[in-house]
Amino acid sequence: MAGSFLLLNCKNDHEKDVIAQLRVMTEVKDIQCVSGPYDILVRAEAPTIKELNEAITWKIRKLKNVRSTYILKINEEATDCKDDN
Repeated sequence: MAGSFLLLNCKNDHEKDVIAQLRVMTEVKDIQCVSGPYDILVRAEAPTIKELNEAITWKIRKLKNVRSTYILKINEEATDCKDDN
C-alpha cells in the first residue's frame, strides 16, 4: 500500500466544501483541520504508487476551492521510535 500526507490550502471559507468532496474519495483515509499556512491535513492511500499519484494529481489537486497543496510521501511506517539518550 502506498501512502501520502497532503496539506491543503483552501480559498477563504471553503474548507467545509473541500472536506465534503474529500470524504467521498476512496483513497482518502483521514481528514483533519489544522492551523497555520494550510487548512486541511489529509492521509491518502492506494494499492500502488501509480494509483496514489493519479489520485493526488487528478482528484485531490483538482478539487474546486483548493488553492495549493504540499505532499509528503510516506516511505515507510514508523514502528519503533526510541530515544537514543
